[in-house]
Amino acid sequence: MSDVSHDARAPIIKVRPDREMATRQRLPYFVGISASTAGATGLSMYMVVVPPGGHAEPHLHADYETAIYVLEGCIETRYGPGLRESVITDAGDFLFIPPGVPHQPFNLNETTAARAIVARNHPDEHEQVVPYDPADDV
Repeated sequence: MSDVSHDARAPIIKVRPDREMATRQRLPYFVGISASTAGATGLSMYMVVVPPGGHAEPHLHADYETAIYVLEGCIETRYGPGLRESVITDAGDFLFIPPGVPHQPFNLNETTAARAIVARNHPDEHEQVVPYDPADDV
């Protein structure tokens, strides 16, 4: 038996992002589900666009998990100490990033933007991003 209760009167919220949000990673995000858009208390979901040949700034998320689904494009994500590890994801791939893992995505296509859906177990779209300098982690 579950101790989780559901309020049948709680509204279902539809969100259509009407503008992009600037982030510390310096990539355009389109906020979908968050505390401010839908009253979420335990998760957030966005669409991120990595411009042709573009990349995010190196960073980590100290206190929450990140799940990514690549909609289109080919992204190399460098990760770990010094960003010495690498994984390539294509459209249709999922990627899981645990809390505290430094990472930096790169769009491998020089002519087409890459797009992905990002979900986190944190409801605040004003991300708690920690900048990361790979040179500090040799």
